[in-house]
Amino acid sequence: MDDESLAATRWTLVLAAARRENPEPAMRALTELCRTYWPPLYAYIRRQGRDPHDAEDLTQEFFSRLLAKNYLSDAAPGKGRFRSFLLAAVKHFLANEWDRARAQKRGGGQAVIALDALSEEARCRLEPADNASPDKVFDRQWALTVLEQALKRLRTECAEAGRERIFDELKQFLTGDAPAQSHAEIGAKCGMSDGAVKVAVHRMRRRYRDLLREEVAQTVATPEEIDGEIRQLFAAFQPG
Repeated sequence: MDDESLAATRWTLVLAAARRENPEPAMRALTELCRTYWPPLYAYIRRQGRDPHDAEDLTQEFFSRLLAKNYLSDAAPGKGRFRSFLLAAVKHFLANEWDRARAQKRGGGQAVIALDALSEEARCRLEPADNASPDKVFDRQWALTVLEQALKRLRTECAEAGRERIFDELKQFLTGDAPAQSHAEIGAKCGMSDGAVKVAVHRMRRRYRDLLREEVAQTVATPEEIDGEIRQLFAAFQPG
């Protein structure tokens, strides 16, 4: 699949969520978008000074308002990056829509996806750890979300090929942290030579990079934007 057709898959989901004439498919599409992209939105709202409970409520209500107000009708591949669209939309929501959304919720507004069951571990991962601006916190969590999506796809591929254990042992070489074990130690556990482990790591890294590009391709307008988006996302991890 080329970059252009990959980009269409995510935007197809966005456009499906915007089609008010088909409410059930729209809700399914919106729910999928919620499950994927709520972490950067929650982190952004937390950086705005909201406590965890309010941030969960606001994130939930933001997605509800996306559907109720049909904001997604303003999103399309030709209009720019989906990351930029969601950031602008949540800023608008916090500035103009929250009071009205809260009043509607008192009247029985329907939740799109429950976020109140967040584990303490998950919540802590989303807490801003420095004094970065809300925009940078959003970009950082967006980058982590994209990386996690690529990693999940790689795990699925390995599991389907009967190599899930190899994935579990070698994923430590994909995250950028110092590996906890050497190639030789992993080889001894998996019945592989040191050289075979190194080859497997190289192949897994290459596939992980390909999947990362595919994930990014699904959120930008054109294939030409992929490299710039990747650079911008990794820049979010830099201090300052």
